[in-house]
Amino acid sequence: MSKTEKERPLILVTNDDGIKAKGLESLVKMLKLFADVVIVAPNESYSGMSHAITVKTPLYAKLVKEKDGLQLYKVNGTPVDCVKLAINVLLPRKPDLLVSGINHGTNSSISLHYSGTVGAAREGALNKIPAVGFSLLNYRHEADFTEAVKVAEHVVKSILGDKLPSGTFLNVNIPDVSPVKGAKVARQSKGRWVEEFVERQDPRGRNYYWLTGHFENLEPEAKDTDEYLLGKGYASIVPCHLDATNFNLLSYLKEQNYEL
Repeated sequence: MSKTEKERPLILVTNDDGIKAKGLESLVKMLKLFADVVIVAPNESYSGMSHAITVKTPLYAKLVKEKDGLQLYKVNGTPVDCVKLAINVLLPRKPDLLVSGINHGTNSSISLHYSGTVGAAREGALNKIPAVGFSLLNYRHEADFTEAVKVAEHVVKSILGDKLPSGTFLNVNIPDVSPVKGAKVARQSKGRWVEEFVERQDPRGRNYYWLTGHFENLEPEAKDTDEYLLGKGYASIVPCHLDATNFNLLSYLKEQNYEL
């Protein structure tokens, strides 16, 4: 193996849309130009799985492809299952970077809490691996990922050149416009999903429900948020961290006699 080959970074790639997703294919096509890539992805869509893991059934990992610095495994589990299997079983060494996506659909604002794409990036950070999740604001199977790949390449190379602090990861969303105006760092917008359930009956007369609804931006005038940037044609880069402590609440709880 040449010195150049040894210096190629190792990137672990996963997603929540499954191994056949166009967003994954587009991302990997770019990454393998300058890195060795191991894909460990779900065998089907696991969207909305957040940080779910499989504990009641066995996991299977099948090597589907191996060629020229690229390995592809499919797993019958969630995105976080894929990351755990990759790190503990499948990879020859700790990866230099974990990349999740490119997701079909937005994971901005509070959607990141539900996202399997972001969950996988979070799992990377839990294992002290620099990690980033990418999402394109287009849910169509045949969405055009050209602009999203350009943003992803810029962010990936930035992380490889200047490692993220331990315990952090990035949530990157890209608007479905061409050209994308650029990429800017922002905070997570405050918002909520207004949820609705469509009620129907199955052939046996039993009621069942489909979850639907729409997103509501609770601070539409704020100009420092991911939602604002996406609406203006910019990709948003939101830095996230693992520590869920609300430090502003610490002193208040002590003052209110919560402690025994």
